Amino acid sequence: MQQLIYFFRKFKYFLFFLLLQCAALSLIFNNLNFHKSKYVTSASAVTSSLYNQAFSVSEYFSLKDVNNELLLENTDLRNRLRRRQKITILSDSTLVDTLKYFQKYTFSSAKIINNNFTRAFNFLTLDKGRNDSLYKEMAVVNGKGIIGITETVSPNYTRVQSVLNKNSKLNARLKDSRYFGSLKWDGRDYRVLQLTDIPRQAPVKIGDTIETDGKSTIFPEGILIGKVVGINNDTAVDNVIDVKLFNDMSNVGPVYVIKNLHKYEIKQIENTVNE
Repeated sequence: MQQLIYFFRKFKYFLFFLLLQCAALSLIFNNLNFHKSKYVTSASAVTSSLYNQAFSVSEYFSLKDVNNELLLENTDLRNRLRRRQKITILSDSTLVDTLKYFQKYTFSSAKIINNNFTRAFNFLTLDKGRNDSLYKEMAVVNGKGIIGITETVSPNYTRVQSVLNKNSKLNARLKDSRYFGSLKWDGRDYRVLQLTDIPRQAPVKIGDTIETDGKSTIFPEGILIGKVVGINNDTAVDNVIDVKLFNDMSNVGPVYVIKNLHKYEIKQIENTVNE
């Protein structure tokens, strides 16, 4: 208590000055509209700035939740798009797809928790497994294109054979064309794959888009792969085409795992032994 009394005694003139200053400012802002409006405007600007800063910090820490919500929403939209694809009857005996790529697939979202891209045989690990209806030989893609194929599945995790794996072999075609071949990786540049077995007469040129052809039971038709960046004409029968991936395999995040609902039926009919 004595310290407080001593403080007031020591700074009594300064404190009295502050009191008079506050009183003067109060009279000015309450009685003069111009000064009052300036004060309100300045106070609002400062308050708004503080609110914006606080919101920016809060928004930054909530980005993870926002990304999760967007991933789930995109997954739902992809599934709805496939469900809305119907067949239009043109005549008594002819059926044609209303959309260019009519196939029965479902999509589920997952996250990559481990990714290798610097080895000759690269794999990725997803945070979902059999408990989430993931199985062997399912396509893995994202918004930019192909990622790989599921290989080994446990209850909660899945190992994916990356397209950057020398054992990987996918069917791919020249977009808007029926010319197709085998997509492989030579183990050199993680950005570039090789498309082989495409006939020489195929009209391939630099910049053309390569996509999945839908001839397998894994990838739907029309999934983007990359663009042509080189054509090797040294081979006698076919071209070896360098394809630069649309995906940056060193920086991939959320993915979609695609299930072909007719896969086992197709496999069963294809494996039927001729009588």
